[in-house]
Amino acid sequence: MDGLETRELRYFVAVAEELHFGRAAERLRMAQPPLSRAIQQLERRLGARLFDRDRRGVALTAAGRTLLEEARRALDAAVRRTRRAALTEPALALTTKAGASHELLKRLLDTYAARPGAVEIDVLLCEIGEQRQLLLDGRADVALMHAPFDLMTGLESVEILTEGQVAILPASHPLAERPSLTTAEVSDVPDLPIARWPRHDFTYPPGPGPEVRSQSQLAQLVALGRTLLVVPASSRAWQWPDHVAVPVTDAPPATTLLAWPAGIASPALTGLAETARELGEQLGDASSL
Repeated sequence: MDGLETRELRYFVAVAEELHFGRAAERLRMAQPPLSRAIQQLERRLGARLFDRDRRGVALTAAGRTLLEEARRALDAAVRRTRRAALTEPALALTTKAGASHELLKRLLDTYAARPGAVEIDVLLCEIGEQRQLLLDGRADVALMHAPFDLMTGLESVEILTEGQVAILPASHPLAERPSLTTAEVSDVPDLPIARWPRHDFTYPPGPGPEVRSQSQLAQLVALGRTLLVVPASSRAWQWPDHVAVPVTDAPPATTLLAWPAGIASPALTGLAETARELGEQLGDASSL
């Protein structure tokens, strides 16, 4: 909901749910003329008609129905964040997918904890590709994400670590004996197709292999010789003894980011973002981990 104020969303939701400007104004405890002007201004800003108005009443347009869904989600997220901020001991909720580099996360958390005014960080481990949705619906304040894989639309971020990528293979597969591989080689293994992600919060196309929803499922399918995957080098920390990690020499660099919803700010979030930026400057490259 970039660029829209919470007040505007509340006004719009009231009219959209009541489908009557008079009842919406009563619900909002305001006069009807300023509410009508506010909705007209919102439509001008968006460049879209949100309501059809005629003698029979008010009805949502297709654009209005879309905005209603998004506005409800944004307002729910604001409530969750407000409640967290109002706790006696404020906290930040940080989400990361299970299997991401725990060394990097621990270093970030330890560095931030030593900072004056640091608040408690609650870590929410999620399934593959869920971080962005947890941020947008307010269940999490910040997330560890990876470029160029994760969809970053609507988010702000700070880069922490840029590194190469590796292919995670079953140790019994002939390719596991290779010192390195290319993207063409890992993309064309008939008996070992690349894993397919179930969500569309990724910028990379899905692989042809089995659909995976969790890191443990992925690890077992690799060990069984049913799939392979290409991941940032530091993410191989979760690999099993039945796995082998082989560098993929021409894979694009992968960058670990600390991300949060655009336009959201708090002293605690600012402090964590500054810590992530400083940590990124210290690391410089993957050899510092």
